[in-house]
Amino acid sequence: MQSTANYLWLLSDMLGQGATANVFRGRNKKTGDLYAVKVFNNLSFLRPVDVQMREFEVLKKLNHKNIVKLFAIEEEMSSRHKVLVMEYCPCASLYSVLEEPSNAYGLPESEFLIVSRDVVAGMNHLRENGIIHRDIKPGNIMRVIGEDGQSVYKLTDFGAARELEDDEQFVSLYGTEEYLHPDMYERAVLRKEHQKKYGATVDLWSIGVTFYHAASGSLPFRPFEGPRRNKEVMYKIITGKPSGAISGVQRAENGPIEWSRDLPISCNLSIGLQSLFTPVLANILEADQEKCWGFEQFFTVTNEIFDRIVIHVFSLQQMTLHKIYIHAYNKASDFHDLVYKQTKIPSQHQELLYEGRRLVLDQGTQAQHFPTTTEENPIVVVTSEMVNIIGLRYEEIMIPKLHPHYDLDIDANMAKAVTGVVCYYCRVAASLMLTQELMRKGIHWLTEIMKEEYNDTFHKNTEVALKFKFCIRTIEKDQKIYEHLMQSVESDLYEINAKLLRLSSPQEKLQSALQDIKNKLCPGGLLTDLWTSIEGSHPSDRNVEKLQVHLSSITEIAFQFKKDKAQRRLPYNEEQIHKFDKQKLSIHATKAFSFFKDECIGKYNAFCSKAQEWMRKMHVLRKQLLALTRQCFDIEDEVSKCEHYINEYQQTMPQKIFATSGGIKPTVNPIYTSPNTLVEMTLGMRKLKEEMEGVVKELSENNHILERFGALTMDGSFRNVDCM
Repeated sequence: MQSTANYLWLLSDMLGQGATANVFRGRNKKTGDLYAVKVFNNLSFLRPVDVQMREFEVLKKLNHKNIVKLFAIEEEMSSRHKVLVMEYCPCASLYSVLEEPSNAYGLPESEFLIVSRDVVAGMNHLRENGIIHRDIKPGNIMRVIGEDGQSVYKLTDFGAARELEDDEQFVSLYGTEEYLHPDMYERAVLRKEHQKKYGATVDLWSIGVTFYHAASGSLPFRPFEGPRRNKEVMYKIITGKPSGAISGVQRAENGPIEWSRDLPISCNLSIGLQSLFTPVLANILEADQEKCWGFEQFFTVTNEIFDRIVIHVFSLQQMTLHKIYIHAYNKASDFHDLVYKQTKIPSQHQELLYEGRRLVLDQGTQAQHFPTTTEENPIVVVTSEMVNIIGLRYEEIMIPKLHPHYDLDIDANMAKAVTGVVCYYCRVAASLMLTQELMRKGIHWLTEIMKEEYNDTFHKNTEVALKFKFCIRTIEKDQKIYEHLMQSVESDLYEINAKLLRLSSPQEKLQSALQDIKNKLCPGGLLTDLWTSIEGSHPSDRNVEKLQVHLSSITEIAFQFKKDKAQRRLPYNEEQIHKFDKQKLSIHATKAFSFFKDECIGKYNAFCSKAQEWMRKMHVLRKQLLALTRQCFDIEDEVSKCEHYINEYQQTMPQKIFATSGGIKPTVNPIYTSPNTLVEMTLGMRKLKEEMEGVVKELSENNHILERFGALTMDGSFRNVDCM
């Protein structure tokens, strides 16, 4: 037990160990509250006095929620050495978080955003106080759980920190080699002398490496066998990196370096967030300090990312889930543009569905007023153009082969790697399931939308058919009336009648084509969506849960292997148990891989194939329906013109007849030359009035029928409306 005036700690209760100090979990003597106590060793006192005091002075200036707080500077009772009493972070460091098998391929997107936001905020506070850290890495970023249950990350270990303004430089060396700026790496690791000085932006390089590590689970620059074993190649990678590349990996001894400008497919980040963060990584992972961003630009761009809200979007025909990062004040037009950037579906072809209904966004609507979305309840995007299914992007990662020989170090590392891969399988399996469920829901919605479109066209066609029949009957009656009274028929009536007769054929074909579409949409038809309940995986299959059973067994063995590794040597009986566990590890890993490949991937691919086929049929049928709708409106336009002419003709027909009876001789067969002309005209007009009253009555009945059709529901239409 060691202590200061107000705090005490056990030497066995160590939280961390560094080159110049150890950190212990201590308690306040009066309250019993936990604190982190940093005790400096003898090596630290070999440093100049001003360097020893630097960490104290730096910590006194800092006060921010994303920086580990300094509570007191005291002296250890026996040695009188300075002791720092700091905020206790019970959830260990970001490095520990990344060491968890579930994060072997990177943090979940929500956690990555918290890490990056907190590191940027903490770093911003440092720069506001003119301080550089010089040893930023996952091990120096501590984690606590906030009052809201979310993680909070805090910068710690300011032993290498010093005051330095943006335009100042320094020559001293600090840091951890994997995260060191290339100029510092050359001198600190390779021991090559040079006259270069370093600026505050060296922290940005370390932040870039840390962010890449958090996003992908791996370091961005990796020589064959690792940076600690191949330092010359490591230096070659970080100094020879092409501008814009964010990673370089050597996969074989003396092999080429594989450069990439993108994060690996296996990472957890959505395409939407990657598109925003990848340029940040590219511009702070620049070996040339002249090309590297400054802190002002770094803070501006990253905070602009953190200020955005997320709208979840599912592209139905592409079978892809997207996260649209957009500012709350952005308009619907900006949203459509961002959807285009991720889906390549032009704005004018984007049709939005939400919770089974069409979603129409006014161009002036701000994103903050959009419907609330989640991954399970996104806005669904449908395009009027034919596109191919893309599906979920995932990397086919194989289970590592187990080493046949007994070796505690190798076995522990291999068990950890296997656990990480099976965790990845569980994550991908859950995403595959979600994608299929969204597809099923979206296909059902689209089918209902198609039925609504059919219903609208059907009712419009019914309306046109009634108008058409009315016009035919009316023109026939007008011809008879006129012929009875005038002994002839005007040529205009013949022309309008001929026009109506010409429209009868396409109108009948339209009715037949609509009936064909109805048959395809009805149960048992070409576009029935019942197949979605048969194909693919379903939540009731419990694929993820079955994989997690294997994962649980593998995790338990990996944990035991880690304990075995710490012992360095096992007694005979424990060694035999270790070997049996290794066999079990191999069995569980093989079963997990086979199940993932056959049940999860195999059924998903079958579902995709079926969905692609269905989408093609849907696209063709929807185009046909659209063409029929246009044709229906064209016929309606022509019939309306005929109807308008007939109405005008009926209004002028009595005047024409009256004018003729007043002395204008008809050219053919005069009928009003007898003394009874007035009587005949009166009888004719009376008959015309009766005919017109009959037409009005019929028109009223037709309007009543149309109102009844308009009141029909979609389901009622498909149940009760007979084929026309």
